[in-house]
Amino acid sequence: MENIQDYIESGILEQYALGELTPAQQSEVAGLAARHPEIQDELTQVQQALGFYAEAHAITPPAGMRERVLANVMAQIATPASALRADVDAVAQAPAATRTPLASAAPAAEAVVRPLSSAPVAEPAGRSVWAMAASVALIMSLAANALFYSRWQDANSDLVALQGDQARFATTTQVMDRQLGNLRQENQVLRNDEFRSVALAGTKTAPSAKARVLYNASTKKVYLDVKSLPALPAGQQYQLWALDNGKPVDAGVLTVATATGAGLQAMKDIASAQAFAMTVEPMGGSISPTLSTMTVIGNI
Repeated sequence: MENIQDYIESGILEQYALGELTPAQQSEVAGLAARHPEIQDELTQVQQALGFYAEAHAITPPAGMRERVLANVMAQIATPASALRADVDAVAQAPAATRTPLASAAPAAEAVVRPLSSAPVAEPAGRSVWAMAASVALIMSLAANALFYSRWQDANSDLVALQGDQARFATTTQVMDRQLGNLRQENQVLRNDEFRSVALAGTKTAPSAKARVLYNASTKKVYLDVKSLPALPAGQQYQLWALDNGKPVDAGVLTVATATGAGLQAMKDIASAQAFAMTVEPMGGSISPTLSTMTVIGNI
């Protein structure tokens, strides 16, 4: 993968953790996480964060709900028991002669036998209360989940946007720091009297070409400052040479920015030189210069 950080910041790991991806996409994420520890670590953090968020936003039943439900059930159970105690007390207070067994206190009625299959089964009151409570809890849970998902989508969108802004800001900061460092280095070179400026004038191949070399014979450091060079076709690159007793020594190839005059470029160290020249070579440079493409040359 070319850029793991861009993949992490794309939001696909959050979608994977929420189960929003297709099976093929889930397999792809799992495979990348197995091959790249950075992706696996980020996925683990996302899954943990979603778990903490769900726990923090879980909706609990109102305080005292369990006690109220239990009290209602106990009241349903206590009602038949109270009626039975009232019948027992009435029999105990009646005169002895008129007392009858509790079972025969009321005239015996003709027994009615009904098929078991046709008898309506009354649902216990306690069970209906618990069913109602369960329904309420289910509705509350669904509402909480919907609210959590909606808030998560908003938070995820804000997070992705913030991460994008941070990435752009970091990139801009790095570029500015690099440019500032280059300017400081160029200023130190230009203000250092130990560097000797060698003007490179254009040849018949490129009469208007101009450049200069800043050479420090003590430290062997070489910097190149391009004033004007012809644009090159694709696959070609300028290469600087130091001429030491007539022998060419590779001093390095120019970057595209340097060739357009963007600033100084540090070249290879040169132990000794009496002149500098520049030729056009294939991309990456050559072992020996192509003299027919010599663009600029100058003596120290």
